[in-house]
Amino acid sequence: MRFIFDRDTWQEIFGSIRKNKIRTMITVIGVLWGIFVYIALSGATKGLDNGFEREFQGIANNSMFVWTQRTSMPYQGFKIGRPIQLKLDDAEELQNKLPDIQFIAPRNVMGVFGGSPPRISRGMKTGNYAVFGDYPVIDKIFKKKIYEGGRFLNEMDMQRERRVCIIGERVRNDLFDVDEDPVGGYVKLNNVSFQVVGVYKKSENMGFEGDNSVLLPYSTYRKIFSTGDNVGWFAIAAYDEVDIVALEKDVKRLLKRRHKVHPEDERAFGSFNLGEAFAKMFGFAKGLNFLSLFVGFATIIAGVIAIGNILLISVKERTRELGVRRALGATPAEVRGQILLESVFLTLVAGILGIILGAFVLAIINTLTQGSSGFPYTNPTVPIPYIFTALFIMVVLGTLIGLIPAQRAVSIKPIDALREE
Repeated sequence: MRFIFDRDTWQEIFGSIRKNKIRTMITVIGVLWGIFVYIALSGATKGLDNGFEREFQGIANNSMFVWTQRTSMPYQGFKIGRPIQLKLDDAEELQNKLPDIQFIAPRNVMGVFGGSPPRISRGMKTGNYAVFGDYPVIDKIFKKKIYEGGRFLNEMDMQRERRVCIIGERVRNDLFDVDEDPVGGYVKLNNVSFQVVGVYKKSENMGFEGDNSVLLPYSTYRKIFSTGDNVGWFAIAAYDEVDIVALEKDVKRLLKRRHKVHPEDERAFGSFNLGEAFAKMFGFAKGLNFLSLFVGFATIIAGVIAIGNILLISVKERTRELGVRRALGATPAEVRGQILLESVFLTLVAGILGIILGAFVLAIINTLTQGSSGFPYTNPTVPIPYIFTALFIMVVLGTLIGLIPAQRAVSIKPIDALREE
């Protein structure tokens, strides 16, 4: 190993590089490009992943909505076109019979799916806003960001049918003064006063609520609007490892049986499988990540092979020189070590330059995309262990490919080399 720190060894290596500057530079660029492509594509893919997580933060990825429509097939004496109504008992049955369901939230609303939004007032200020009746568990499926000092609905609100509400950011701006804290204040709905216990922040992906809605405890909503046990739709979240598509079929199958709907009637219940949509989006990001890995690795291999070729040419051009060294007492291990060291050195330099260039490009992308709200993209980075792993693979490949010209150099007989013109 002493030859690694030998000044003469490095003088010979740099001398060989200087003799073939253009060829060496092109080869280094080939290897550099490989790790650059890997870092740039992987970082860009990670930025897309981070963007998706930011956009859908607080939403249960493995979730779905289920609602009723009208039957399209006769069944057990019932005619086509029969309306179906979900009930609170359905939620309990689904939770008990389908253990894959983690959370289920019955929901009702006034002013979204047809009908005029109720009028809500505070003093002389009034406005029409959608009003939702919700269970506290909805916050575990679709998390609301509540301003400091406020809170979300809780179980005591439900049990005591409290006249409390959560209002959206736009409702706060419309009904309260700029410097006024709405938490603890009151608004009126149907001439009934409700105390504001929280204000949720505006978000790009808030679902049906937007930022101009009012959320009431489900029990209070049922009493105010006389909905009884009727439910508008269910928001359902499954455990992470559950097949959400299969669960959707199970939910509909159970609801069809409870409401006497033909098993093959596909129109009686509507649904939107958010988990399936998320799976497609994240699958797309994983596909890009695999593509970046494949392209980068293939380019690295091509560049490393180019290093092996240039070293073979270098060995051929230095046949006489290597013969003289062997004649003067250089051992095969020393000759082999020098060629291998040159291969590893070129690979390492190319890898480091590629990493620096890739990091620079990702920094530029990050600067250009910071604060962008219209596109789900943020913080494109590559984990440090991944970078070192890629560099390590490059060095290993550089060592292996360097064995070919190194063995070629060792196989040269001194007497044959001295005859070389």
